[in-house]
Amino acid sequence: MFASWGALAHRRRWVVLIAVVVLAVLGGAWGLGVFDKLSQGGYEAPDSEAARAKTVVEQALGRQGGDVVVVYTTPDGTTVDDQAIAEKITTALHGLPSDSVKTVLSYWDTRQLQFADQAKQRGLAVITLTATDSNTQIKQYEQIRDQLNVEGVRAQIGGLVPTQTEISDLTASDLTRAEAVSMPVVLILLVILFGSLVAALLPVLVGGLTILASLGVLHAISLGTDVNSFAVNVASLLGLGLAIDYGLFTVGRFREELANGRSTAEAVRRTVSTAGRTVAFSATLLVVALAGLLLFPQGFLKSLSYGGMSAVALAAIISLTLLPAMLAILGPRVDKLSLPWRRRAAASTAGPVEEGAGWRRLGERVMRRPVLFALPIVVVLVALGSPFLNVRFGEVDQKVLPEGNPARQAIEVINAEFPALSGNGLNVVVHGEHGAAPDQAAVQQFAAQVGTVPGINQVQVSGAGGDVVTLSAGLSVDALSDEADQAMRQVRELTPPSGTEVLVGGITAQVNDSLDEIANRLPWMAVLLVGATLVLMFLAFGSVLLPVKAVVMSALSLSATFGVLVWVFQDGHGASLLNVTPAPLEAGVVVLMAAVVFGLSTDYEVFLLSRMVEARNRGESTPAAVATGLAKTGRVITAAAILLIVVTGAFAFSQVAIMRFVGVGMILALALDATVVRMLLVPAVLRLLGNASWWAPGPLRRLQQRVGMHEGEPDEADARELERV
Repeated sequence: MFASWGALAHRRRWVVLIAVVVLAVLGGAWGLGVFDKLSQGGYEAPDSEAARAKTVVEQALGRQGGDVVVVYTTPDGTTVDDQAIAEKITTALHGLPSDSVKTVLSYWDTRQLQFADQAKQRGLAVITLTATDSNTQIKQYEQIRDQLNVEGVRAQIGGLVPTQTEISDLTASDLTRAEAVSMPVVLILLVILFGSLVAALLPVLVGGLTILASLGVLHAISLGTDVNSFAVNVASLLGLGLAIDYGLFTVGRFREELANGRSTAEAVRRTVSTAGRTVAFSATLLVVALAGLLLFPQGFLKSLSYGGMSAVALAAIISLTLLPAMLAILGPRVDKLSLPWRRRAAASTAGPVEEGAGWRRLGERVMRRPVLFALPIVVVLVALGSPFLNVRFGEVDQKVLPEGNPARQAIEVINAEFPALSGNGLNVVVHGEHGAAPDQAAVQQFAAQVGTVPGINQVQVSGAGGDVVTLSAGLSVDALSDEADQAMRQVRELTPPSGTEVLVGGITAQVNDSLDEIANRLPWMAVLLVGATLVLMFLAFGSVLLPVKAVVMSALSLSATFGVLVWVFQDGHGASLLNVTPAPLEAGVVVLMAAVVFGLSTDYEVFLLSRMVEARNRGESTPAAVATGLAKTGRVITAAAILLIVVTGAFAFSQVAIMRFVGVGMILALALDATVVRMLLVPAVLRLLGNASWWAPGPLRRLQQRVGMHEGEPDEADARELERV
């Protein structure tokens, strides 16, 4: 199939080229509309108790808590009760447009002491917007933001919507800056690696078209469901990085075929039949890994899955269509605009090119003492992964913003000076059955019981209407601590007042409910990842042990990466160097990283094993096949990892901690996997396994051969396709 497509791509090269470029550019132009449809929500589990508590309250009492909170600080020598200041603030707040603002509660309207600090130098205004979806709320906030400033009074604006706005703006600017920095660096590295400007431009062209096409796909998806803004970052990161990797692998194989004396038509066919097949399997494995995110109920994870899957699939599709067509058009001219050393090497080369002598020697050295290499590496990887045993999870909050960010500073002031309005307590909802209002005496008695739970310091009725009464239960411990989780669970275990249902919501409940959902679905994701890897790699290579080894290697690489991330981002070791605030990890981002790192780890495994199996199928011994595989792919895998580190590593300098977490994590994972694991541990393990590495039971072997997924170079029968060229 791949050989046939390679011949067709050569024969219809101009048609393929024009079709792919036009579709990608048009899709990208239309896809720019996705930025107006992106959301900032989707972190909660929609069917959890915390989500139901929020829904019940909103249906009975309307939306609670406010979307924007403004802290007004009066000048020295004055207080919030100063008449002139009060008039200025109330005039500004009452002048907010009614089509954007639903309600405004402030100290100057209510005179409630909880809306002012003890020194009466700060007062709060809590604003609820009319919109219910995060995208529209951000637009409404941007319309009123400037009107919240009052002359002579310092205004600090915080709350959920301003925080979401800051995260959205910073991630967008970080994405633009990362691409502006990484693209030129990638191009320079590709020129150095290929020794030719024309060859270097091809992977970059694939990457650019992949990003454009991904925007079009995300725009289409956003028409039917919410898409979180981080999906665009993930699509750009993976689309550019993998397109360059696939382009590097494909162009490198084409040049190798030309150097071995093949004609352009045959070189294209053989490139697609070998490198193209490997790219297709690699992308399929990574798409399956990212599809595992769809198993979780959180819209945030589904959005990341949409972005990742579309980018990876499009990177593979464009690499299998545009690249063969471009290579067919260029032929030997792929080496045009070569650098001096490339021209000298080409002039001095006679006959087939044998590259990677250094990688071959490394493989032979490792295989002479496999235990000496394998055992220490495994011990170190396990040790690096050990901090992950103490991982704690939280949610996306103001701490992902830089310390000096105004929205973060406002929330920190609210949490410190206005604890009653910080929203960090438990929200206990007493819901009457059959539409009946809860008995007031019974509610008071239940509130007293809630107040006896360890970790809760005060309980008061915060709202009532219809068949709902809400209790605000303040916490004496951190809202995301184990003690707060235990307090929340004990409240849920209390016997509700007669004729009522009790639901517990709030940040603690929301985060822990979401974590419970992730924990419940995580084993299914693991089954999907492992099962797909075992099946697809068996179909690709015809071995039972190679897929098992790949899963174990990926698990070691994954655990080591997460262990280091916990040590830095949660425990705070070296956090000051990265300018991040130590905090519990966001579970959704951890799951995303697990899927991506596992998929990329398997990606490099496929590249490496594909050449080893080719050599083995030509009759080489196991040690010789392993050494040949390293010689053929060592340079390519290392180069691919370096290029992907440049692309993803640019996010390590992001202003948003989540993206910095992803960037640092990708650097660690790629550096570990492409060097220590693939170049040292894999050869050592294969040497210890010996000929058993290639074994499969007879029935399974025959099945693999029958479905036509065997790995190797195209046989002579495939050459008949060339007769039609």
